[in-house]
Amino acid sequence: MDENTATPDGEAQAIAPATRGERIASLDFIRGVAVLGILAANIVAFGQPWSAYAWPDAFLSGHDATADWLWVAQFVLIDGKMRGLFTLLFGAGMALFMEKAWERGASQALLVRRLVFLLLFGLVHYFLIWRGDILVLYSVAGFAAMLFLRWSGRRLLTLGLLGYLVGALVYALAIGSAYVIADTAFGQAEGMEEARGSIAEGKQTAIADDQAEIPIMTEGSYADFVGHNFAEHAGDPLNAIFLMIFETVPLMLIGMAFYRLGWFGTCGNRRSRMAWGWGLFLTGAGLSLWMALWVKAEGFTYWATLSAMMAFSMLPRLPMILGLALLLALYGNSASGWLAERLSAAGRAAFTNYIGTSILMMLIFHSWAGGLWGELTRPELYLVVLLGWAVMLTWSRIWLAKYRYGPLEWLWRCLTYGRAFTIRR
Repeated sequence: MDENTATPDGEAQAIAPATRGERIASLDFIRGVAVLGILAANIVAFGQPWSAYAWPDAFLSGHDATADWLWVAQFVLIDGKMRGLFTLLFGAGMALFMEKAWERGASQALLVRRLVFLLLFGLVHYFLIWRGDILVLYSVAGFAAMLFLRWSGRRLLTLGLLGYLVGALVYALAIGSAYVIADTAFGQAEGMEEARGSIAEGKQTAIADDQAEIPIMTEGSYADFVGHNFAEHAGDPLNAIFLMIFETVPLMLIGMAFYRLGWFGTCGNRRSRMAWGWGLFLTGAGLSLWMALWVKAEGFTYWATLSAMMAFSMLPRLPMILGLALLLALYGNSASGWLAERLSAAGRAAFTNYIGTSILMMLIFHSWAGGLWGELTRPELYLVVLLGWAVMLTWSRIWLAKYRYGPLEWLWRCLTYGRAFTIRR
């Protein structure tokens, strides 16, 4: 690729001297790390009531001092970071997909088709397997992000960063204000009765829904589970879109920028990139640790934990995500050996691994299968994470030694292009 290459709309931009093969290899490796991290981020929501994802008091199995510190560790290192990394990669994947499509003379209609089928996959995942689905959100956010696909890397980066900052402000006002009203003296002031009542009602609604799901998850059938999803949570995917779109679209744009600027390749000074990566990561981690310790000192109240996870952590989260992307890109382009090969394989089959781990967790936790829902403590849930990691690292490498794509990757590709592809090598 030339040093100065025109973008599809004719705008010249500086392209880093990183080959497409280098960037694809790096994306596979980072995607493998992210898909394993996603399971660690979601494990509490798989095995405990939904509120327990942020709020330790919702654990049915109790939450002792050790578990409290594990909450701190997960908040600092995992929560939001793996989803953010995965979102960057989705944006980069869109840029890569259209780069290839434009070379073949195809239009963005091909990407529209791809996103429509992703939406259908997401709806099946949400209603029939697990309500923590993110594919519906990615599909809708992808339609918004594709409007900027012809922009240069620097413009994408600027817009993405500004959009993320706006989103952080929106979340701070919409969600963080609930903590201020519920847990501080401000909410006790005269005239705040209605606001306090509304916030208390929101908390009770979430707790009541958790209570309603306990008999379904501990004694019910699979049909009970699906029926409850349709009856009580049919509108949740739309709510998730409104809730998360202000974070997701900016991160997709930043991911496109990283790809266009060659930052998923080997461009630039390695020492400088390493310094930037560690500097961003450690800065964000330090701020996240301070915030986690503040939540712990507050006693893990409902609104403190929820506001910290959904709103206040957005700003320190961003440098951690960007730092991780830079560091993993550097390592992913030169990594070799047993673990690196398996991480890259897991990344090449990330779609199948994402859906597949949801199915595995369903078989472990649901009452009609393994029956462990609500039974395991936080440390025990992390043992299940290790099992999931072992499965992903093992099957992905074995499968891709014989086949070109993961099963769902192959199906998605066939649906996108409207023809069957050869799957065997």
